[in-house]
Amino acid sequence: MSQQYLKFLKTLSENNHKDWMDANKNWYQEVRGNFLKDVEELLKEISNWEPDLSTLQAKDCVFRQNRDIRFSANKDLYKTNFAAYFSVGGKKSSGPGYYLHIQPGQSFIAGGIWMPPAEILKKIRQEIDYSGDELRKILSNPDFKQTFSGLEGDQLKTTPKGFDPENPFIDLLRFKSFIVSSPLSDEDVASGRFKQKTIDSFRKMKPFHDFLSKAIDDTESGDGLL
Repeated sequence: MSQQYLKFLKTLSENNHKDWMDANKNWYQEVRGNFLKDVEELLKEISNWEPDLSTLQAKDCVFRQNRDIRFSANKDLYKTNFAAYFSVGGKKSSGPGYYLHIQPGQSFIAGGIWMPPAEILKKIRQEIDYSGDELRKILSNPDFKQTFSGLEGDQLKTTPKGFDPENPFIDLLRFKSFIVSSPLSDEDVASGRFKQKTIDSFRKMKPFHDFLSKAIDDTESGDGLL
């Protein structure tokens, strides 16, 4: 069934308007329904090591197809990808999670936390300041590096406020997002192999996810130092 994902999304990208979507509503519902089933399968597997996600349903994780174009220069009505975010609280969570993105020629697996609000960013940087060696160990693990090349995302060009420029973890502290990712080929998607690759990659990501979750949870519970 997954071979239809790329075909549908490619055709949608060439016909990104309401008339086409209305005329192909049945096709869209069929393909989206299959994606929801795949996400449900992934949820069951992920819940084996992330039991807090066991109460989620696929619809809690899958993003809607319509784009919010109110403040965007891009007036295309529909996203040309299928995506799901696996996190406590579902796709609307501001905490760390696991992400799957399906798009012709641009599919990938990712995880972490993208552009967290100031309060959460401060907590993560605080945890890095205290336990940066732990994060370095996670990122340098050979099994982890086999799949992920390292932290990605925008970085400050200067030192974050409140930190010493000579901090041994200054390279990590400068990040404004804490993301790792790994590409998926069109063949991975079309063949259905993306599901096993997603599960394997998410499992490898678990220590990274735990580090970010601890950074947020410890400070919220009062266990962390302020």
